[in-house]
Amino acid sequence: MLKKIILFLVLTNAITSLIATAQELEIYGTVISTETNQPLEGVKVFIKDTKHIATTDVKGFFKLNGLTAGNYQLAAFIEGKHTLTKQIVITNKNLQIDFSLNDLDLQLQEITVVGQSYNGAGLKRLRSVEGTAIYAAKKNEVIVLKDIKGNLAANTARHIFGKVAGLNIWESDGGGIQLGIGARGLNPSRSTDFNMRQNGYDISADAIGYNESYYTPPAQALEKIEIVRGAASLQYGPHFGGMINFVFKKAPEDKPIEVESIQTGGSFGFFSSYNAVGGTIGKFNYYTFYQFKRGDGWRENSNFDVHTGYASVGYKFNEKLSVSAEYTLMHYLTKQPGGLITADFNANPRQSTRDRNWFKLNWNLFSLSLDYQLNENTEINIRNFSLFGERLALGFLGPINRPDNIENKEGDYAYRDLLWDRYSNIGNESRIIHHYSFFGKSATFLTGFRVYKGFTHRRQGHANESNSPDFYFLNPEDVQSDFDFPGINSAIFVENIFYVTPKISITPGLRVEYIKTLSDGYYFSEADGVKKNEEKSSKRSFPFFGLGVSYKPSNEAEFYGNISQNYKAINFNDLRVNNPNKVVDENLKDESGYNIDLGSRGNLMGLINYDITLFYLYYHNRIAPVSRTFDDGTIIEYYSVIKNAGNSSSLGLESFWEADLLGAFRGDTSKTKLFLFSNLTWMKTEYTSGYYKGYKMEYAPSLIFRGGLTLRKKSFWSTTQFSYTSKHYSDASNSETHPTEVSGLIPSYYVVDISAGYRYKDYTLSAGINNLTDNMYFTRRALSYPGPGIIPSDGRNFFVSLGAKF
Repeated sequence: MLKKIILFLVLTNAITSLIATAQELEIYGTVISTETNQPLEGVKVFIKDTKHIATTDVKGFFKLNGLTAGNYQLAAFIEGKHTLTKQIVITNKNLQIDFSLNDLDLQLQEITVVGQSYNGAGLKRLRSVEGTAIYAAKKNEVIVLKDIKGNLAANTARHIFGKVAGLNIWESDGGGIQLGIGARGLNPSRSTDFNMRQNGYDISADAIGYNESYYTPPAQALEKIEIVRGAASLQYGPHFGGMINFVFKKAPEDKPIEVESIQTGGSFGFFSSYNAVGGTIGKFNYYTFYQFKRGDGWRENSNFDVHTGYASVGYKFNEKLSVSAEYTLMHYLTKQPGGLITADFNANPRQSTRDRNWFKLNWNLFSLSLDYQLNENTEINIRNFSLFGERLALGFLGPINRPDNIENKEGDYAYRDLLWDRYSNIGNESRIIHHYSFFGKSATFLTGFRVYKGFTHRRQGHANESNSPDFYFLNPEDVQSDFDFPGINSAIFVENIFYVTPKISITPGLRVEYIKTLSDGYYFSEADGVKKNEEKSSKRSFPFFGLGVSYKPSNEAEFYGNISQNYKAINFNDLRVNNPNKVVDENLKDESGYNIDLGSRGNLMGLINYDITLFYLYYHNRIAPVSRTFDDGTIIEYYSVIKNAGNSSSLGLESFWEADLLGAFRGDTSKTKLFLFSNLTWMKTEYTSGYYKGYKMEYAPSLIFRGGLTLRKKSFWSTTQFSYTSKHYSDASNSETHPTEVSGLIPSYYVVDISAGYRYKDYTLSAGINNLTDNMYFTRRALSYPGPGIIPSDGRNFFVSLGAKF
């Protein structure tokens, strides 16, 4: 009997062990940040040397299933945090394992993660929730500057934004001083249709009344650029283009001091010196940089001298509370060669018929921010910001088909025009985000408000007749126009992510906007020969709605859709500027509309990163230039009229993919990487109402393509990029030619750029050639400065850069 009992126990134990061994078990848990005690989304949790991998959701939760009993090494990895590995033993039941990851600013040795998502070479995406912001179901990109290979010292936009689909880039500034990008048929002029931000706060002249960006942060100082298209309006403002946020590098947390220096030289007298210092001492951190760059310019009568400085300090009181303060200064002086007529451009695009045009800028940005962790599920961000700056444009504004050396009635050279703006803006944007459970499902709630007061003082009058940068009025008490443009903006916004299932989320949103703009001053009427006082006021208040839906069938694929309303107030620059090249319709109305996105993004087999989006943009009361002539009986004047040209629509496809070619053949453990990317946008645009019904929209090329190949082998890299933009028009009239050249066709063009570099320990050497084939082309026809007329883009040029970090 005893033997039977012993035999039964032995057999039972053996069978139980076999069942336990064959049973499919699972590991689950959460990953949080040690510093904030908040859940981390997007963390890769994997079992080493296996194919088992999971990605944490918005609540930091992960699950690995299909496991069998045994000993394993479980690791958690996300960029910017220490990778944590735990030795675990699975027996005969499911296992809960939680991780707490620390912040990291050290450069890690390369690790291999089986099945890890493909990162590509410079382009990533925002997670559903980042800090106190929601990006779920919204088209977005993150440009990682350390992976961008090109002339960053010159802020070369087609290099930096080369992998962002759909952007029409104006290349009329060889020094990279002002950024001009548009999308989906929007105006690229100083990126006016985007909400431009730096570290989360506004940097444009006036985000509501005069949303033009004269200041662009130096690319060498940036960690990343966040871009949210179309559907950014609910959190960041009603702009048609969306939001662009320049994020500066931060102080290293493990060092009291770190120094970075990059020196760059190039063609046409280009020189840039970038120097930065940062570190952390106890609870205190600091980061500061200064960049100086200068150049003689590719064309005659062109040069620039730019100074940019930045300082930030932060203090971390405890794990919940931290504050930071920032100050940015930019000062530059540029000589502008003016525009050209077509015949002169064809003969010699480097020539200039203007030697008296100058542009000067002084920009001062301030920011004070507070971050507070109310509890493990709730976080508050309060951001105060201000801008004090001035812009001065000096030169001859006459049509480019007229000589600059015409004489006035006294027999002297004609006076120049001086346009002087002073900006004084202050604002606050506060937001709170809360993670909670809704009917047993994860949910995230975001709400916030914005208060903003802008003040622009604008004067225009005569300056002296010399060719020197003399920025003063000849008769300061008797100028041609003198106006104040006060503006007030307040808004509240709400968004919420509802998870219907672990794979499906819905994100509705609402923003209520209040805008008040005023105009008060006088102008000199040349027709009547008298001064006229003018005072205008406009108040508007309205809601914006948006809805996003996301479906993630797996950790590496997502289908998303989004619709969001947009709005744009009348630009101060269109209200009262005396310019012989344009006339502004006195009955201008604000613009409104909406964006729709339907897309798919993710990666295939860890080798191909992709994002394909079908979009539709509707524009109501679109303000645009149209060509007109005026006959006073003695001379026919050609000019553009700025008016509401009608309603318009843009329908198109934006596609991006990037493949690790060698990884496909050698496996993802290959130390040599060869990335091929394609960025293709097709677009059909037209006016759907008004006099120009059936005409194509201005600034709207039907085809934009950028593609390239990047090779990485240990410390060496090289990249080649090809860019193509099809022909398009600069006005709603679809003018092919125009005597003043401020309107007309922009012919199709292509550009080829190559660059290479090598890193040795803490030193980096890079060099490149832009516009390798020395194509002569232009991307812009300007109505005023830096024109008027055709603004040629730079021909072939090179750069060499040497960097070091200590």
